[in-house]
Amino acid sequence: MPAWLVKSEPDAFSWADQVKNGTEPWTGVRNHAAKNNLKAMQVGDFAFFYHSNTGREIVGLVEVVRAAYPDPTAESGDWVAVDVRAVAPLPRPVSLAAIKAEPRLADFALIRQSRLSVMPVATAHARLLLRMGGLSG
Repeated sequence: MPAWLVKSEPDAFSWADQVKNGTEPWTGVRNHAAKNNLKAMQVGDFAFFYHSNTGREIVGLVEVVRAAYPDPTAESGDWVAVDVRAVAPLPRPVSLAAIKAEPRLADFALIRQSRLSVMPVATAHARLLLRMGGLSG
């Protein structure tokens, strides 16, 4: 099953906000590569929820429950959103430092394209990140 990573600044929208809201539209993406990744997401795919800027760690898992549709927050352009539902917190958040220290993640998109807000996660990387976070992969 395809896996993704979505990034949010916790002072704007945190994992706690996602859990509280349950299902939430993932809006506001204004980068063409990230938009294309949103368009590629399918219902049932899961994504790692990453706190960027503050924390810099993967803190939870969300599931895509609605595929790409026009982003209601976009004033112009063909931007899209998906709806995601909180699935589970990671028992052990996986920090960016831990990711960078793991040689098997050297080509992980989070390291190579650090500013991209929505990115694919290879199956082998997803399994490893799940194990690092205390979940079976």
